[in-house]
Amino acid sequence: MKRIIALSLPLFATDRLTRPGKRLDALRKRPLATVARAGGRAAVAAANAAARAAGVVPGVAAADASALCPGLATVPAEPDSDREALESLAEWCRRWSPWTAPDRESGNDHGLWIDASGCAHLFGGEKAMLDDVVAALEGLGFAVRAAIADTPGAAWAAARFGDGKAMVVPEGAARQLLAGLPVAALRLPPETVATLRRLGVRRLDDLMALPRAPLAARFGAVVARRIDQLLGRIPEPLSALPPQEPLFARLAFAEPIGRTEDVAAAVLRLLNVLAKRLERRGLGARSLILRLFRVDGGVLTRHVGTAAPVRTPGHLARLFAEGLDGLDAGFGIEAMTMTAAAADPLGARQTDMERRPEGAALPLLMDRLARRLGPAAAWRPLPRPTHLPERLCAKAAPTAEPGGAWPRRLRPVRLLPRPEPIRVAEVDGRPARLYRHGETLAVARAEGPERIAAEWWHAALPPPAASWRDYWRVEDERGRRWWLFRDGGDGRWYLHGGFG
Repeated sequence: MKRIIALSLPLFATDRLTRPGKRLDALRKRPLATVARAGGRAAVAAANAAARAAGVVPGVAAADASALCPGLATVPAEPDSDREALESLAEWCRRWSPWTAPDRESGNDHGLWIDASGCAHLFGGEKAMLDDVVAALEGLGFAVRAAIADTPGAAWAAARFGDGKAMVVPEGAARQLLAGLPVAALRLPPETVATLRRLGVRRLDDLMALPRAPLAARFGAVVARRIDQLLGRIPEPLSALPPQEPLFARLAFAEPIGRTEDVAAAVLRLLNVLAKRLERRGLGARSLILRLFRVDGGVLTRHVGTAAPVRTPGHLARLFAEGLDGLDAGFGIEAMTMTAAAADPLGARQTDMERRPEGAALPLLMDRLARRLGPAAAWRPLPRPTHLPERLCAKAAPTAEPGGAWPRRLRPVRLLPRPEPIRVAEVDGRPARLYRHGETLAVARAEGPERIAAEWWHAALPPPAASWRDYWRVEDERGRRWWLFRDGGDGRWYLHGGFG
């Protein structure tokens, strides 16, 4: 019997941004929403639990959301990044089943499919498997609900509208257990659900009791098709993720080879091909198997293991070279294959820049760059011990040792070369309207103030750096976000940078 797991990730877009280690980690417990712009209107695309508790739900205008929740933090929606992250999460879920797929038909209601047929007994049963899936995804920082049923439609409905985080629908019991769910559990278009509710049809059992002909005349075939898919009367094929590119390379020869030098050159060619495939997946080889196919039907096998993930062809070729001495090629070798039997994550790093006993590669490179581009072209940024944003970054020599720490505060991605004076209309001490370059900008949202005190030990600093500042993060009516401050000495406003 086929058994399908449906996973509902209702807060996926915001959970993805606030997972541990992400750039918005400081906002994990604050109200957060992603905003999408369509047809000149900015609306909430997704909201985390804190924002939903304040009444911010998907579809609400961004300005209305800020009014409902004054402390709401907003970031632009990134549907392409969400789709890639969801596919990556579906790949990660292959630890429970080789058949997984993202739910591409539910729009912003993100979800995943897992075919659990024949897999549940490996995890102690269906309930234990669901609990394991939910616990693992919650450990990654995602809000998740799960259900397992005979059909994708039944699993989808139970995951989103059933009782509890993990619901098991027994075989053949979908109609009895799901009949009391709302009609939205059928994955119908929103306008169809709204029309059914206006007609008094609110639950699945009410809908299933109606004759098919009037339903088809009013709504087309979609309602009957969804009912039949939920009950398993008609199949609902799902497209699983395609298998990953194998960590395998093959080389065939027009004429058999037998010399050790030729075999070593072929090994290096195979490793170059395999290294590119490993790099595309962010992996390094831990175990490699080389197979040499002789003309007489014999197969020679050489195995190499590494203490750490590696994908440098030259390094791996040297490891294989030791096993090629005295190779019995017989009448010749007509083909060779290289397989990465085990691979672990390996991030990119500048291996050529590491310190070496025989010399300093980095200073030599910097000297060549300075000779070609000028002495000021190559430098590294280091943090200064200061609170003033324009003085925070110091230029140091490329070989300077890193020191200090960058502040972990929300800062704009761009700063102006110098703070620009700007006219600001205030209401109760908060910026309400900006006047810049002949343009009037109404402030839709303002967060602040964040006071940065003057550095009294730098008496030579010019204004406005010589006095305290009150910084504000503001968003105008067109969705543009600015970083302003009011100088404590002369009371004037300055524009210092912008977000996004």
